[in-house]
Amino acid sequence: MSEQTSGQAVGGDNPEDIVAKADTGARNPSGLPAKILFLVALAWSLFQIWIASPFPFWFRFGIFNDTQARSIHLAFALFLAFTAYPGIVKRTGGVPVFAIVFGLAGAGFLLYAASLFAGGSEQWPIFAIMALVAGAVAFAAFRPKPLDVVPAVDWVLAVLAAVSAGYLYIFYTDLAARPGLPTLLDLIAAGVGMVLLLEATRRALGPALLVIACIFLFYTFGGQIMPDMIAHRGSSFQRAMSQQWLTAEGVFGIALGVSTSFVFLFVLFGALLDKAGAGNYFIKVAFSLLGHFRGGPAKAAVVASGLTGLISGSSIANVVTTGTFTIPLMKRVGFPAERAGAVEVAASTNGQIMPPVMGAAAFLMVEYVGIPYVDVIRHAFLPAIISYIGLLYLVHLEAVKDDLKGLPRRTQTVWYRSAINFGITVASLIILAGAIYYGIGWTRDVFGPIATNIVAIGVLLAYLALLWVAAREDDLELDDPNAPVIELPEVGKTLRTGLHFILPVVVLVWALIVERLSPGLSAFYAVAFLIFILLTQRPIIALMRRASDIVGPARQGVIDLFQGLVAGARNMVGIGVATAAAGIIVGVVAQTGIGGVLVDVVQYVSGGNLLIMLILTAAICILLGLGLPTTANYIIVATLMAPVLVELGSQQGLVIPLIAAHLFVFYFGLMADVTPPVGLASFAAAAVSRGDPIRTGLKAISYDIRTMLLPFIFIFNTQLLLIGIGSPFELILLVVSSIGAMLLFAAGTQGFFIVRSRIYESVLLLIVCFTLFRPGFWMDMIYPPYESRSPAEVVEIAEQLPENGYIRLSVEGLSPLGDNVSKTVMLNLGPEGSGQERLAQAGLQVMTMGEQAQITSVDFGSEAERFGVNFGMQITEVLVVDESRPPKELMFIPALLILGLVYWLQRRRRNGGKLAATDTAKA
Repeated sequence: MSEQTSGQAVGGDNPEDIVAKADTGARNPSGLPAKILFLVALAWSLFQIWIASPFPFWFRFGIFNDTQARSIHLAFALFLAFTAYPGIVKRTGGVPVFAIVFGLAGAGFLLYAASLFAGGSEQWPIFAIMALVAGAVAFAAFRPKPLDVVPAVDWVLAVLAAVSAGYLYIFYTDLAARPGLPTLLDLIAAGVGMVLLLEATRRALGPALLVIACIFLFYTFGGQIMPDMIAHRGSSFQRAMSQQWLTAEGVFGIALGVSTSFVFLFVLFGALLDKAGAGNYFIKVAFSLLGHFRGGPAKAAVVASGLTGLISGSSIANVVTTGTFTIPLMKRVGFPAERAGAVEVAASTNGQIMPPVMGAAAFLMVEYVGIPYVDVIRHAFLPAIISYIGLLYLVHLEAVKDDLKGLPRRTQTVWYRSAINFGITVASLIILAGAIYYGIGWTRDVFGPIATNIVAIGVLLAYLALLWVAAREDDLELDDPNAPVIELPEVGKTLRTGLHFILPVVVLVWALIVERLSPGLSAFYAVAFLIFILLTQRPIIALMRRASDIVGPARQGVIDLFQGLVAGARNMVGIGVATAAAGIIVGVVAQTGIGGVLVDVVQYVSGGNLLIMLILTAAICILLGLGLPTTANYIIVATLMAPVLVELGSQQGLVIPLIAAHLFVFYFGLMADVTPPVGLASFAAAAVSRGDPIRTGLKAISYDIRTMLLPFIFIFNTQLLLIGIGSPFELILLVVSSIGAMLLFAAGTQGFFIVRSRIYESVLLLIVCFTLFRPGFWMDMIYPPYESRSPAEVVEIAEQLPENGYIRLSVEGLSPLGDNVSKTVMLNLGPEGSGQERLAQAGLQVMTMGEQAQITSVDFGSEAERFGVNFGMQITEVLVVDESRPPKELMFIPALLILGLVYWLQRRRRNGGKLAATDTAKA
């Protein structure tokens, strides 16, 4: 790489460079530094596997509490951030711009903090040491080195950062004995750690999160000089550092805790699965299934990105992993460069909304929303699926409009034989899954405690059987996308080569959903099984093929394992640093109360209009997410904007479940990966396609409009999140109507249904789409959806609602901040029981007096407390579903009649065109 010799940190627009900058670190040293980086990354992975496993409790050794584990986790992340990521990204006119930006922000921070201690403060050594560290940071940025060298100053900064982060672990007992009373050494460690965390953030994530964190830090210290609307009394350096670094309320808060407990194991799971060959397998399967259709490579890109998104925590890595193969093939069948890149960007960013990982946001939602992980997956599943179906159809319409063709198959077979072959393969998978599912349930009932051993033996036998199937086929090799001719492999053979890769996913899903283990422990068992696969798959297949060399494959398996462990750790550096830096924003919000101010700001700007409020919230989420990875993105928008959405909605009479609010801000935060001028995924795709990154981003936005539509729909129709589904028939109707609506939205926005649509036809298609998504909008105009009941009936109504039913309450009184508010909330009552028990499940204690009902207690951390319900509030009414109202799905009838009219008009036009073409040919 020429940049290594020129001294630039990251060169060119090579897609691998973009991923290195964003995910793993661009440095690739040799010799002793390479061994140190390898060993540190390996040690980090082994540490995370250890604390996630049951081994510490079995052996009563190496037990770490949450705070200690977070401290060690961040120490590893910061050490690798300074050694794996170079100090400077780009020069402009010979001046390291980012270094100057960081230096100015750091200088302002230090000067303002020092001013708080002016007048003979004895704590001047803190700022002297911080100034020295900031000077070393600037020196490293002004003196860039080649990528194969780790400068001495970076080694020093890496050790200092690791020690500062590990300070909580080293002095945990002392800090616990004197909470809120930091010593001089405590404040030095906190100040140095804060400076180095900000620099690590700049190196690993770019300037966006750094600038946001510095703004919030300045707001912490300068609250008294802010405008009246957002002013506060300001904070001392001692108080701020205690909050941010010496407790679990800031940097070492919930976000870093989730990164430590859950996210690392899932990122490691994805890295090991890819190292085992699953990434290549997913791409090849997608191409074998879809490559021969119109625009087949684009459809394969969508499916491959969806499968990769199941295990990927980065939309940028997703773009490059699948895009290096799919984008050239899309161009080969006729897609322009920008459009090919845009399809990959849309598919890859949508991979972040796909359960079970969702770019690590699913695990954060568990903590922020306070619901089980299984429920997060359940709520997020349907929107993700219909979004991908919509993208597939959109790509199909693009191919039909331009009359694009697919790729030829490698062997031409009779269609029904391919169908039978594919059907047998899929049926085998279904039978295998059913046998595992019901077989495990049966063994548990019969064998009791030893059922786990029996299940393990069953999975092992399934693994050996699937390896025997794979051994009969040739190993998968990626075709060269730039070769003169490309042919598609057979579906059956391709599927059979990697069926054993599905088993770790089965283990993971089983542990999460059926056994209801914690996400961390579930990921541990899945990772343990993957380690077994990496070590054994090559030698076992060699034995089954009767190969003469078994040692070579076994040695390669060990190499793959170590490389996968290191890759998983390198992939986690950015996420670990991001969650820590985002914890700064969380700490500032908790310390200053800025979250409540945002409610007033958004309400004032929107003028109380609910739709404008939602659009404004969406725009703020996109702005906050510019240039941020998925995890940091979600932490910031969830901390700042999700409470705003819930509060303003309840004040307008719209009950927004917490999960709906968090998914809303999550979806729009993700759009920042697409949106120019900072859309990193668009830049990565343009680097592969050699197209213009801005035009690629703009085109990707046009494809992602369907994803932007979904949050608005599930805010107003929570059934899309599988909330309030009453029967299997209702579920089937919801799924069918939602898929149909998404397909019609794609047709309406692309201006093509059967033939090119006229403007009025597109408008009619969008009206039908809206009706299928939200039939209640029209029905509410005729029949109100709820009837008002007396507050005195609240206990009786709570007892009558079904299991996990929701109760809607209108309340008024003083909020926790002392404001007079009136709002409507919707609370989950959990399992069946008495009315008081079910209200207590939601966090409420209620006392009725005559026709009135008062809230006498609200449990801390409960759903009611998250909705801003406060003790002393009066319940003004209970809203129950009006059972006499006709079903809202009746609105589907006129919608389908309109759809039939559009279909008839376009079919008549198409047939007329065919007749005209025939007459012309005869003439």
